[in-house]
Amino acid sequence: MYQKWNDYLGYQGFKYIKPEKAGPLVEEMLALKALGQAARSDFTELAKLLNNKVVPFEMTRVSNWVNQAQIARPHFWCYFKHPKDSQDDVGIAIRLYGQKDDFGISVEVSFVERKKSDRTLAKQHQVLSLPLEGSLYYFVQKDGFSRRMAGTESNRQILKRAVNIGSIRKVLVKYDLPLTPQTQLEDLTDSLAVGFEKVMPYYEATKKREEQ
Repeated sequence: MYQKWNDYLGYQGFKYIKPEKAGPLVEEMLALKALGQAARSDFTELAKLLNNKVVPFEMTRVSNWVNQAQIARPHFWCYFKHPKDSQDDVGIAIRLYGQKDDFGISVEVSFVERKKSDRTLAKQHQVLSLPLEGSLYYFVQKDGFSRRMAGTESNRQILKRAVNIGSIRKVLVKYDLPLTPQTQLEDLTDSLAVGFEKVMPYYEATKKREEQ
């Protein structure tokens, strides 16, 4: 599992060409497809095992190994939804992050872009209503680019002001779990379940706007 993810991370941004159109690259494309599918399968296995530990949340479909432009997308993700959540609600997701030889799985409070409504961003911004605790951090999107920000109180106030004036599009709350070749699947799912508990107050904060 670790090795497949590590190998596939080396193909980030690589253009996949269907083997029947790949000419002299056919063997390379077949190998890329096999690796991408195997790495995604392992990520799906991880999500299924975690699913049993975060009831009543339910996993949705794992992202594909290439995007619509057929570019390798090894940073797999899977959203987990509460049965009461609507399609445009904020959820909790796990995501493969990092690069070859330096990567892990993050737990985040975020939403599915293609399912958002005109209310979704306002819900997401509610994560800023609470100060961050422990090893949580912000992941901020501005002008199409995303960057990490420490979860300090000063940064929270900066982000609240930026959101209010519209200079920042969205702010995620994230928790990282670095992986090593020695990481065991059972231990990883246990740690991810703990990650769900850590981000839960911020997920719950996204619901308060509608309760008011």
